[in-house]
Amino acid sequence: MKKSIYSILRGTFLVSEDSFKNWRIILFISVLAIIMIASSHSADKKVYEIARLNNEVKELRSELYDGRTRLMQLKMESSVVKKMKEKGLAPSVIPPTKIIVKPQN
Repeated sequence: MKKSIYSILRGTFLVSEDSFKNWRIILFISVLAIIMIASSHSADKKVYEIARLNNEVKELRSELYDGRTRLMQLKMESSVVKKMKEKGLAPSVIPPTKIIVKPQN
């Protein structure tokens, strides 16, 4: 037991005659660790991108509702009358009459 612990601490398992097996396992584990780290970073980037896009969607939705509200206010008859008074126009006092056109045969 003591020999194996000293072997690990001194690193003799890396330079002994059958160390090629140990190097292969170490390299394999290192490559797997690098792939895992890269995958984790890629997932984090995607999570941040999704959060940013969700915030942008919320902002755009808010702008949409704000625009609809302003449009509804501008379409109201009272605001149209107010704008027309500024230009010198007023609503008609005489009600409209219906014009009927008879087809000619």
